[in-house]
Amino acid sequence: MIHFFYENLPESVAIDYKAWLEDIILSEGKKPGEISYIFCDDEYLLKVNQDYLQHDYYTDIITFDYVKGRTISGEIFVSLQRISDNASTLSREYEEELRRVLAHGILHLSGYKDKTEAEEKEMREKEDFYLARYQQ
Repeated sequence: MIHFFYENLPESVAIDYKAWLEDIILSEGKKPGEISYIFCDDEYLLKVNQDYLQHDYYTDIITFDYVKGRTISGEIFVSLQRISDNASTLSREYEEELRRVLAHGILHLSGYKDKTEAEEKEMREKEDFYLARYQQ
């Protein structure tokens, strides 16, 4: 089951993306387990990045993987501030960038990486594929 939580923010993700995210999981041949999206601000996610990954920089997403076999479970921390800034920088709509990041977290839990250029290319292709399948 997919849950949405908010840290240092009011509940602000108005559209329910759960069915779309579950479709991504099933399309990847996986089963949904317990998945928590924690929406936060930049400072909250920076602290998570520093405390748990020893990284001292802002990011839009951090995914903690608790996958067992084909069952997708994890905690996905998302900075809504960073998504807004990235959308502006990349000349994208905020909602599109939000969906990209939400899908990105599920794809990480599905086994996709983005450390190398080839992995990043595959991740972007998968994100684009699932963004095209999104319907409100």
